[in-house]
Amino acid sequence: MMLRAIRLRTRLRSLARRYPRANFIVRSFMIFSAAFGGAYGFISGSRGENSGYDPQAFALGASFLFALACVGLATMSMRMRWLRKKMRKIELHNEALTDRNWELKEAEEHARALFESQSDLIVLRDQQGRITSVNDAFCALAQMSRAKLIGSKFTLPVIEQGDEATETDGTRVHDQKIDSAWGSRWIAWREGYVRRDANLPAELQCVGRDVTDRAETERALADARDHATAANRAKSKFLAMASHEIRTPLNGILGMSGLLLDTPLTAEQTTYVKAVKTSGDALLALIEELLDFSKIEAGRIDLEQRPFALSALIEDITELLAPRAQARKLEIAAYVDERLPLEVIGDAARLRQVLLNLAGNAIKFTPSGGVAIIVEPGIWPGEISFLVRDTGIGIPLEAQERIFREFEQASDKTARNYGGTGLGLSISERIVKRMGGRIALESSEGNGATFEFSIPLSAAEGEGAPKFDVPDLSGKPIMLVAPQSIEASLIARRLERWGAHTCTVADPSIARALLPERSWYAVLVDRMIGALEMKQLADAATHHATLRIAMFTPAARHELDPMTMAAFNGYLVKPLRAASLAARLASGATLVPDIADNNAITESTVPAMQSRGLSVLVAEDNEINALLIRSLLTRLGHRPVITTDGEQALESWIAAETAGAPYDLVLMDVQMPKLDGIETTKKMRARETERSLRHTPVIALTANTLVDDRYACFEAGMDGFLVKPLDRDKLADALASVSISGSVAA
Repeated sequence: MMLRAIRLRTRLRSLARRYPRANFIVRSFMIFSAAFGGAYGFISGSRGENSGYDPQAFALGASFLFALACVGLATMSMRMRWLRKKMRKIELHNEALTDRNWELKEAEEHARALFESQSDLIVLRDQQGRITSVNDAFCALAQMSRAKLIGSKFTLPVIEQGDEATETDGTRVHDQKIDSAWGSRWIAWREGYVRRDANLPAELQCVGRDVTDRAETERALADARDHATAANRAKSKFLAMASHEIRTPLNGILGMSGLLLDTPLTAEQTTYVKAVKTSGDALLALIEELLDFSKIEAGRIDLEQRPFALSALIEDITELLAPRAQARKLEIAAYVDERLPLEVIGDAARLRQVLLNLAGNAIKFTPSGGVAIIVEPGIWPGEISFLVRDTGIGIPLEAQERIFREFEQASDKTARNYGGTGLGLSISERIVKRMGGRIALESSEGNGATFEFSIPLSAAEGEGAPKFDVPDLSGKPIMLVAPQSIEASLIARRLERWGAHTCTVADPSIARALLPERSWYAVLVDRMIGALEMKQLADAATHHATLRIAMFTPAARHELDPMTMAAFNGYLVKPLRAASLAARLASGATLVPDIADNNAITESTVPAMQSRGLSVLVAEDNEINALLIRSLLTRLGHRPVITTDGEQALESWIAAETAGAPYDLVLMDVQMPKLDGIETTKKMRARETERSLRHTPVIALTANTLVDDRYACFEAGMDGFLVKPLDRDKLADALASVSISGSVAA
């Protein structure tokens, strides 16, 4: 009954809210009826005879009832006002909720639209692998509608599965190659669990991106890398083959022409043989440039990090180039700043190659004047700057941009007049950059050129190279009599660094006039002022200078008569070494032999024969080279035995060991038929180890110049490495070291 009453009451309230006017009329009628009925009954009862009507009591009762009615009306009015406020708040909250509901609905529709319109594949699966949601991209790739996919366990057909990886947040990343209506496609998937509702279990969200283009590009790059690696290997093999095949006949040409020059020849024959040897040397230089360029192109350039004496290297280069410069009546000089370390760590061979290229070019393109090599501290710590300056024809500004390109020269006229391949500067620039440095050019047409490159070279630890004693020339006057040339300026610069007051004079008559003005500590006279002027100045300086030092080139040395040299108490051979100059100036008035001057030129002589010639086994398959080596060894006083392949060499070596007359040295050609030099040496070393035999020095003879070839020789157990064309002096040095110590220095 109560439930029915509640339901009836709820329905009546619903009708009242739905029809407010009818509700007002019914309520008003009921109130009027109750009031009218009560009033009418009260009045009728009070008029009866036995009613006991008391007007005073009636007034009091009516007043009390009216008061109660007023209180009830006031209470109802206040409650209605409170209810209206509450209803207003509820209405406002309801409106806010309605607006929020619309916003959420729009956001949901927008998110769904974004989800479905994504170009990436998006699919959500429940714990059983059933699809709960997919986007349009997945439907299009699967060629199925969303209605068919949702609730199914559909997966894309996989052709190839890529590698998998798991990120730190648990996301699984992998690639798949799938089959689709548009052909095979590579999809990069990212899979992770997400929770769409707090009351629902987590779902697996899979997001896939089509990376077919990227995968194909990576495959193409990998193929290109493999092809490039194969091409580099092929180029390296070609370099080794070309080096061997070209150097082998050159070895015969240069070696035989050298032997021929040692035989009695007519003047005409000597001219022809020298022309052959000069042409061979030029061809060898050209081949060296081409092979160096090919090595750099193939990425086969390797840098060593070994300590070397910087000043000695620069002076050696200067002396090596001096004959070429002096033959063209040019001066060449070097200056190494004393602030630099004596020994630095780097690749001395590559640095020598760059300086020889730059200085050799400077000599070639300089018709008069000279070439200077200056080494100073660089602008950055641990950096050394090298300058090669000349007084040559210069390089036009428009040609400077392309001068470092391969096979380029300043102009066609330059190429015709001076020749060359145009590779020297290109090779030098690449080597400098490979060493972590930079190279620059400053020049103008007709005003010479200055090539400057800077490379990082750290100082070597330890004692390093021996340092010569710098003379104390503080305040001592020194006169330098020489033409205003490059070498004179560098000598004056060095003397001033040593504290001397240097006076450089180009005119001998002015020099003679200046002699009586003071007591000179030393007077340095260059032969270039003339033989007569040199003698007159030396005679005049006898009473005014403690030291009188003559300077001349090796070619001019034989032109000086004893009477001229009698007035001097010392001499120096140009280009000057710093140690030689220091020794002369520190020697006082005593005549000191030129022991410090390493470039004092004497006639070329064959190295002194050892008291006992060596027994040398030669493994060489080329007949001409075998003949050349036999002749060289015989002239040096040794006893060669020639074999033509590795098997013969091994048999001869074993036979000699068995007979108790082992060879003192083996000259082993690396490339031979049947058994090459590497395998032959390995077999020899293995036999020595098994039978505890004496170690036989083995020197490799090869036309291959790659670093890998050298390492292969050393790994096989060889003790040295001689490159063809065979240099007689290097061969003699190797034989001498074996004769003295029984080992060969690498």
